[in-house]
Amino acid sequence: MEMNDTQRINAPRDTVYAALNDPEVLKECIPGCESLEKLSDTEMNAAVVLRVGPVKARFKGTVELSDLVPPESYTISGEGKGGVAGFAKGGATVRLIEEGDDTLLEYDVKADIGGKLAQLGSRLIDSTAKKLAAQFFKNFGALLEERN
Repeated sequence: MEMNDTQRINAPRDTVYAALNDPEVLKECIPGCESLEKLSDTEMNAAVVLRVGPVKARFKGTVELSDLVPPESYTISGEGKGGVAGFAKGGATVRLIEEGDDTLLEYDVKADIGGKLAQLGSRLIDSTAKKLAAQFFKNFGALLEERN
């Protein structure tokens, strides 16, 4: 699966970059996130419960940040295992562009899935991924606007 988009965040770029690296902010914004623990400046453990069509699973995995260019960009990659539901692994390149008082957040995502999830079909997976991304950015934007 591949997905890319641009989101306007009503906050300065430094604030957006800091929030994207804050496990408390991410935990609050990621749909279904039960826990997010920072292990180091570039590594986190996460537990997320998701429903994709008829399949509901708890994914546990790691997330790693690399190619950090504060406050402009980074690459995020991770892998989650959901037991019999399967697995998901992938990564995203995130770029932050200043536009007045706002920040444009561009992302390119590449992900692979396996197990029962892979049997659901690409249309359902793609639509669910887009819905989850939209929910994350709605939550993220609202949280940052509330804090500014």
